[in-house]
Amino acid sequence: MPRNNRPRRRAGDGDEESDLTHLMTGWRRVEHRRDGDWNVQPVSGASAVKEYLCPGCGLVVSPGVAHLVTWRADGVLGDASDLAARRHWHSHCWRIGA
Repeated sequence: MPRNNRPRRRAGDGDEESDLTHLMTGWRRVEHRRDGDWNVQPVSGASAVKEYLCPGCGLVVSPGVAHLVTWRADGVLGDASDLAARRHWHSHCWRIGA
């Protein structure tokens, strides 16, 4: 089998702005609910390293548990404010609309 000698792209290579944009958007999607539009971004269990309080059920989202991060997509105070007010939900709690 022939070798591929092309250089591989590394995480630190390339445009820093596009890397930051990719990190901020990830697998983010916008969901439309009765109270407005929400950015929803899944967090894998491997990436979940801190403990959070789920606003849906009031229980802890433990480290290592896959969950969702949500923030307003249509907030009036701007993107920075909306992102600062993001919350971590259990996937089930977000799905049932708690």
